[in-house]
Amino acid sequence: MSDEVTYSAAFREAVRDEMAKDDTVFVIGTDLYHRGGHFAQVLGLGEEFGRDRIRDAPISEAAMVAAGVGAAMNGMRPIVDLNFIDFAFGAMDEIVNQAAKIRFMLGRPVPLVIRASSGIALGGAQHNNSPESWFANVPGLRVAVPATPYDVKGLMKTALRGEDPTIFLMHKKLSALRGPVGGLDDLVPFGSAVIRRPGDDCTLVCSGGTVAKTLEAAESLAASGVSAEVIDLRTLYPLDTEAITTSVRRTGRAVVVDEAPGFSSIAAEIAATIQEQCFEYLDGPVLRATSTHSSIPYSPPLIDAILPTVTGIVERVRQTSEAFSA
Repeated sequence: MSDEVTYSAAFREAVRDEMAKDDTVFVIGTDLYHRGGHFAQVLGLGEEFGRDRIRDAPISEAAMVAAGVGAAMNGMRPIVDLNFIDFAFGAMDEIVNQAAKIRFMLGRPVPLVIRASSGIALGGAQHNNSPESWFANVPGLRVAVPATPYDVKGLMKTALRGEDPTIFLMHKKLSALRGPVGGLDDLVPFGSAVIRRPGDDCTLVCSGGTVAKTLEAAESLAASGVSAEVIDLRTLYPLDTEAITTSVRRTGRAVVVDEAPGFSSIAAEIAATIQEQCFEYLDGPVLRATSTHSSIPYSPPLIDAILPTVTGIVERVRQTSEAFSA
């Protein structure tokens, strides 16, 4: 592993490595060549690789994704940088009806990566959507949600060397997070969750921006004698169902943590999977700690009021068994 770098710099390292290795890799988006993106995710790469490979496009997400799909079908490996995943709503036909279905309909690979910032932060209702489950529901798309610099770099390399379109979601609040990263060929496989903290009494399933909060909840639970295992999914599709069910069959309890509203969410899918595959092993109900069913307000206190909290996660764990009641 290298010295510690930021979450955003880890993405930049992955892109630089792959652009130097493969001249079919290029980036298209807005505010990229000079500014380096809203989160400095490609800062400096314009000067290094030139305007043909760090391409500033008109402000049309539909055009950007369509260009990326066409390029991918013709031997290139484009990264379409949408800056915020909320902007993908202007390109849903290109993502869902084109990128995701071309391999099925025509038998041609579409090695396209759509990178965007996701997660809830300041910015109001139109910049804080959580559409992860929308994309995971579409056959043909892969969805990556890295929580550490190491996983940003390793998952991005896997995405760029793959043959299928990937939605690559980087949480806004993790941009300055520092940590080690791998080398040139240290890839993180899709569909391979990681145990961030081992435990015996309850399984906590999380991803992306909820990992740190879930680990904090596990620390709090440990202080009262409850041993919680924390699983970081790393990708939502493919989903590492085996890691989840193996853990739950051992602990007998599960809480799924998700920033999205609980209705029709990734958390709901995982909870249903646990119920179906681990029913006879469960010692309590499968519960979710999610946001309330609300658009995201601009006020920080109101944001905090609707998000899953450390205290809320702890309470959910205690609700899985009367033995853990305060």
